[in-house]
Amino acid sequence: MNKKNIMFLCTGNSCRSQMAEGLCRQYWGEEFNVYSAGTKKHGMNTRAIKVMQEIGVDISTHYSKVVDELPGIKFDYVVTVCDAAKETCPYYPGGKIIHLGFQDPPALTKDMTNEDDILKVYRKVRDEIHETIRNLKDYL
Repeated sequence: MNKKNIMFLCTGNSCRSQMAEGLCRQYWGEEFNVYSAGTKKHGMNTRAIKVMQEIGVDISTHYSKVVDELPGIKFDYVVTVCDAAKETCPYYPGGKIIHLGFQDPPALTKDMTNEDDILKVYRKVRDEIHETIRNLKDYL
């Protein structure tokens, strides 16, 4: 069976797209070659790594990258996980572009100081992404 290529695209490839990549590998890794990238590099978000570890998904070896760092890959599906990426999504000939927008945990928590409250926000977004990825085939 030839695996299809799927990429999760976000602005900084530090949080939401990385969560989606990790979850997609867990649920659909036998059917898809899974990638993520950003329109810019923001580095990995340590809180995203932490909340993913809580559910048994290790993204600690992932790294933030831009689309140009994935040359020569023909994507069957490009999934934008934030509105900014949807607006700036490059053209992918033959690839289906799907928008599944999620709120941005770093933006939502930028004025917060209590770590427990911050992690609650990250967990909420993680759980929304988790549910969507579990049902990914409904969107493809």
